[in-house]
Amino acid sequence: MNRVLQPLAFRQANAWPYLAATGLIIAASLWTLFTAPAQAVGAMAGWRGGALCALATALGAVPVLVVRGLPQRLADGLLGFGAGVMLAATAFSLILPGLEAAQQIGYGRWGAAALISGSLLLGALALLGLDRVLVDEPVDAHPDAPLVPARVLVFVFAILLHNIPEGMAVGVAAGGHLPGAEGLAMGIALQDVPEGLVVALILAGAGMTRAKAVFIGAFSGVVEPFAAVLSAWAVGVSAVLLPWGLAFAAGAMLTAVAHSVIPESNRHGHGGFATLGLAIGFCLMMTLDTALG
Repeated sequence: MNRVLQPLAFRQANAWPYLAATGLIIAASLWTLFTAPAQAVGAMAGWRGGALCALATALGAVPVLVVRGLPQRLADGLLGFGAGVMLAATAFSLILPGLEAAQQIGYGRWGAAALISGSLLLGALALLGLDRVLVDEPVDAHPDAPLVPARVLVFVFAILLHNIPEGMAVGVAAGGHLPGAEGLAMGIALQDVPEGLVVALILAGAGMTRAKAVFIGAFSGVVEPFAAVLSAWAVGVSAVLLPWGLAFAAGAMLTAVAHSVIPESNRHGHGGFATLGLAIGFCLMMTLDTALG
């Protein structure tokens, strides 16, 4: 069976700086979670939710230091699971609250739908534009080719890009004081754990030292608290921005799932397993949104 990570000897040379940096990310995230008020609002709530996501990503990457291999089918299933969580979050934690927020500020049903649709498309175009600027090769190019360093770079960029709308979603929900903000942060953090694991496994499997692969996997989640704070501040300035912000984040997240995560989960021929993971992730996030919202 294909494996994401082939057995590799753990290289001690130059490992400690990367291990220390990974430990710093984990420590900073934990410090934020323990010191920020549990009932924080606005930008502070966004920072707290983003820190939870960053911590989950880092903790997901750490096992690569000792794990010897992960079946490719399981890795693809985990990516599918993350895609399902993100799709459910897009629908139940962003689009539906966005429609409600638009109606609360005076839009009718047709107007609210038009506003949300327009902002969602803007979010999708923004992420596609950013992807075009940073990545000069589509993620699903050459599906039968072996994973080479150039492709690894593309995949890491894709993960980094789709972590931005995740942080935006957490921040907009927190800044807008939405009842489901806590559930959204928990759901995204939950899917960040296998995401951090898979990213680090792929990097290590491509020949990168385990310590460096773990650090990059952990670092990929650092963007989330910063995106969360900026988004929470923006919607906190005016309630009018809330439906726009929710829909913009939804469009960016939807594009990230369709453009990066799902193609990567299907690239190795395990589409059925990845789709089952997607369905499970969708149901779990829907349950979290219902129970905690």
